[in-house]
Amino acid sequence: MRVRAITPEKLADELAETIAEVRAPRPRVAVDGAVGTAEFADGLVEPLRVRGREVVRVSTWRYVRAASLRLEHGRDDPDSFYESWFDLGGLRREALDPLASGGSGLVLPALWDVTTDRSPRLDRVRLPEHGVLLVDGPLLLGAGLPFELTVHLWLPGRSLQRQLAESEHWTLPAFDRYSAEVAPERLADHVVRVDRPGHPAVVDGFG
Repeated sequence: MRVRAITPEKLADELAETIAEVRAPRPRVAVDGAVGTAEFADGLVEPLRVRGREVVRVSTWRYVRAASLRLEHGRDDPDSFYESWFDLGGLRREALDPLASGGSGLVLPALWDVTTDRSPRLDRVRLPEHGVLLVDGPLLLGAGLPFELTVHLWLPGRSLQRQLAESEHWTLPAFDRYSAEVAPERLADHVVRVDRPGHPAVVDGFG
């Protein structure tokens, strides 16, 4: 395994260049991880636009299931978090499949509002050809979702417990299960070590 320290700005530029080179009508990119995925994905938007790529952002936190399903076994059940909090089928149907070759190009930015527990009823957004969909959130890999490129934000050892808010420590068994069953750091196209906030490192050689 090789680890290369890099600045956040340089990392964003390198990944944007890699994404821009993906041969697909509208590349679908996942930023997977337990913490910091939204900020990381947001940091790719401007470098991609500089390269002439329009971007649509989607978060799995806007594709959660209704509370009656999500919280059926309580508000702090890690197995429910792992298995049934996120509507990955809806994400595929409303955001990913429309960007496949021959698709409509229309993306629904959000399916469900976790705060109001209802649909936000947003209009679909048209992503032009060669535009990029950036999807961020936890537990994105290993579910057969059609991404052209995947990035995993890796927190080795006990660093996840240190970075995760104490109120969210109940999810730690879910991430342990994800690591054991999916091994996202081996599955992702690109792995970024993020245990030192503000000082990422590119990791090669997991496979």
